[in-house]
Amino acid sequence: MDTSTTGSIVEALTRAIVEHRLQPGSKLAEQKLADHFGVSRTLVRQALFQLAQNRLIRLEPARGAFVASPSVDEARQVFAVRRMLETEMTRAFVRTVSPERIQALRDHVAREKQAVAREDVPGRTELLGDFHVRMAELMGNQVLAQLLGELISRCALITLMYQTHAAAEHSSDEHAAIIEALEAGDETRAVTLMDEHLTHVEASLAFDRKLPTHDISMALS
Repeated sequence: MDTSTTGSIVEALTRAIVEHRLQPGSKLAEQKLADHFGVSRTLVRQALFQLAQNRLIRLEPARGAFVASPSVDEARQVFAVRRMLETEMTRAFVRTVSPERIQALRDHVAREKQAVAREDVPGRTELLGDFHVRMAELMGNQVLAQLLGELISRCALITLMYQTHAAAEHSSDEHAAIIEALEAGDETRAVTLMDEHLTHVEASLAFDRKLPTHDISMALS
């Protein structure tokens, strides 16, 4: 299997989706993609499977692959559930805080800042979401980590497509501020910062975007 080719197809399609060149709901025909990239349909299929795992596309039996189209309403609901879960998670984290856990979160934020600086949109989106999962993992709560991972991936496409560079940078700064409050053992401040952070992320999603295209060749050119 030529992973580098599969990787380049995944990257090209991700970029086309992120940069709003492919419209949510667009059908991704295997043969058209194979012709465009000059590869076999097998490689295209592998790339589509990877994108489906990342929730960027959906695979429908007997119908094929389509760019995922999460609704704004769904995103709002996801954020409402996240606020309920994550404010309580923050309380619990403060009560079991340790220097090792704080250092692990600081290391994570350092990676976020690097991704933001190099304008790696898919990378920064993943890292910014993973900060929340990382908190649950450090507490040893795998059920919460898994739940948060699923919730975050449900609005990953929305965040990928609508979050601006400035908002991503601000998001990482807010993570750093949350860590400061956790380290100080200030439960009230940590919970307030987490709640404000999730509200800011939701509010920063710019839903007034230019209309993308359904045409694969145009979108990838």
